[in-house]
Amino acid sequence: MSLNDPLADALLKIKHYEQLRKKECTIEHASKLLIKVLELLKDNNYIGDFEIEETTRGKQVKINLLHRITELRAIKPRFSIKKDEYVNVEKRYLPAKGFGIVIVSTPKGVMTHKDAIKENLGGRLIAYCY
Repeated sequence: MSLNDPLADALLKIKHYEQLRKKECTIEHASKLLIKVLELLKDNNYIGDFEIEETTRGKQVKINLLHRITELRAIKPRFSIKKDEYVNVEKRYLPAKGFGIVIVSTPKGVMTHKDAIKENLGGRLIAYCY
């Protein structure tokens, strides 16, 4: 099976496992970007701990689920965002102001939109979660 967008496939798999009330989710073909996104989700208490295993086919990630995710999606295409346009992004992707996170790739690394606002940075939209 070929993957067109491994990040979007992984996030969708996590969302489906959350809906099925599973305790653990295993994702194969983990990239650096996926691991950074998982770290942000863990820091914001959407998922539990996760461990990275090296296999002969690449990296594999086992994630403990906390059942706190209602929606988790990748944003396609990855739109550019200026530092003063985060209010519009919140209105478009999140159900209410201050509820959920939008994950953004900035020149200083992958971070949430709240951190990007504090550091006055623009970037590219990657995913959203609430």
